Amino acid sequence: MPTTILTVDAILFDMDGTLVDSTAGVVGAWETFAESYPGLDIHAILSTSHGVRTVENLKKHCGIQDDAELEKEAMRFEQAIIDSSTKNGRKGITLLSGVRPIMDELLPGKNYPKPCWAICTSATRNYASSALRVAGIAIPDVFVVAEDVKQGKPKPDPYLLGAQKCGVDPEKCLVIEDAPAGVRSGQAAGCKTLGLITTHTKAQMEGCNPDFLVNNLSSVSMKMTTNGIEVTINID
Repeated sequence: MPTTILTVDAILFDMDGTLVDSTAGVVGAWETFAESYPGLDIHAILSTSHGVRTVENLKKHCGIQDDAELEKEAMRFEQAIIDSSTKNGRKGITLLSGVRPIMDELLPGKNYPKPCWAICTSATRNYASSALRVAGIAIPDVFVVAEDVKQGKPKPDPYLLGAQKCGVDPEKCLVIEDAPAGVRSGQAAGCKTLGLITTHTKAQMEGCNPDFLVNNLSSVSMKMTTNGIEVTINID
């Protein structure tokens, strides 16, 4: 198993599918919305919607065009993720493999002169905060959500803003993503990218050409040093 070691100034994490598994709730939310918007092909939606802002998914799949209606329905959808994640025996919102040791290592980073990690998610602040709380992850000092950018992933805006708020150059950041749209966002921002095979197939993730690709974060370890964050990647 080949190993790569690199040092970066900041880690920019996606949230859903990277740090937490909210699949059960997302499926439940689309099932709920299928009652209001008949004809939704949930299987097809799930294969393409990950990593994209809720408002954009609702505009595309539900045909909602009015901005006020989009905002209202996006809030309803993301609340439905939380509410339905444990219904009918579903497992809820949980941490993904390898996340806890990394979080334990990076949490003291808030005591550094500037933040060394961020979460840059396509989710709204309300949902993302709730999901992190349920999963047991502290909200970082730098927390970029859907409302903070005019253009979501795959545009570079979320990761450019994350790097800016951390006070570091994007070229010195590592973006960690599970979705092609997110990898492309990180690439467009000029960051190094690490892809995870947690929500998409290996072929789909290889197709967006991340710098590194592993099954999940259990193949990755991080260590805070005086020169930045040392990242060890065991290529699967």
